[in-house]
Amino acid sequence: MNVLVINAGSSSLKYQLMDPATGNVTAKGLCERIGLDGRLTHKVPATGKKVEKDIPMPTHKEAIEAVMSILVDPADGVIKSVDEIDAVGHRVLHGGDKFVESCIIDEACKQAIRDCIPLGPLHNPANLMGIEACEKAMPGKPQVAVFDTAFHMTMPPKAYRYAIPTKYYTEDHLRRYGFHGTSHRYVSLRAAELLGRDPAELKVVSCHLGNGSSLAAIDGGRCVDTSMGLTPLAGLPMGTRAGDMDVGVVEFIANKYDMTISEAVNLLNKESGMLGLSGVSSDFRDLEQAAEKENHRATVALKIFEYRVRKMIAEYAAAMGGVDVVVFTAGVGENAPETRAHILHGLEFMGITCDPEKNNCRGKEQIISRDGAPVIVMVVPTNEELMIAQDTMELVLDQE
Repeated sequence: MNVLVINAGSSSLKYQLMDPATGNVTAKGLCERIGLDGRLTHKVPATGKKVEKDIPMPTHKEAIEAVMSILVDPADGVIKSVDEIDAVGHRVLHGGDKFVESCIIDEACKQAIRDCIPLGPLHNPANLMGIEACEKAMPGKPQVAVFDTAFHMTMPPKAYRYAIPTKYYTEDHLRRYGFHGTSHRYVSLRAAELLGRDPAELKVVSCHLGNGSSLAAIDGGRCVDTSMGLTPLAGLPMGTRAGDMDVGVVEFIANKYDMTISEAVNLLNKESGMLGLSGVSSDFRDLEQAAEKENHRATVALKIFEYRVRKMIAEYAAAMGGVDVVVFTAGVGENAPETRAHILHGLEFMGITCDPEKNNCRGKEQIISRDGAPVIVMVVPTNEELMIAQDTMELVLDQE
């Protein structure tokens, strides 16, 4: 089966054409600067071929059309006809509390995604545009929505409720939702597979660390807690996001600097985190280079991040009554050995260790804990696209 996986952002659109049964990627690419001028980067992994084109993309409709065109292009494409695409799987950010799993897209599903726009104002509209553009380009083709939030819907109320008056929960659905769910689900399942263990037997702390970062406590294959909240702003300090903090800070900043609440929250989303702390960059690679040159602010920013991740690993182990596996994934988790080592240092009392030689790896599946340690620590590169494609295949085959 050929599944086209679409991840539509506000001004970009990532795609992969793959066989979910084998994980083989036939083609992948990125449409950028949608709404400005438009640029397509298209890659064919089997041959190493890379094509870059400037294509006008005023909306996601033109981006999808550009993707369809390059996939069937006689010189650069990988299929002869769009008919060879069996289904489309879409990453959708926010499903609210309506979706506990992926679903076939119909009008009711699209309306539910619209209803969640207040909870995901930047992403959900773009996700919808991607869905509707695919409907126009491939009418009648089965489409599936895979929600970032769905994996976390198994959390108990003690983990997802906020300590605010109940009416805001019952009437406005204000609660912890969590994100990166597809990534957390993939790496927890893949870790169990690599260890030859049943996911139902394992207590896993999944650390998705990148420009956006979150942790999840996964007990027996089910998420029981996660660090992001109503929005992706909560939890760890990230590239530009502040993470958890006293909400009184928002009031103080807004009052002193004559900002609206929205302007103050925008500051916490886009000018804070590693960027705000360091004054250098939101990119962890830049921070590591600056820290090596004894930049004090960059060093402090990294220490704050590492400290917060370390505390949360211990917190989630306590929430589950123990931990069997700690998994690192995403850009920083997969590619920053020194950061992993700093995070793990101090958790030895829990049986969590780091073998320096094993930890000297980037972007590959690897156990990095010491031999015989009671807790296995692993690096597992995430593959959200494969998870989306597999969900799509299962739902489409079930429908048949």
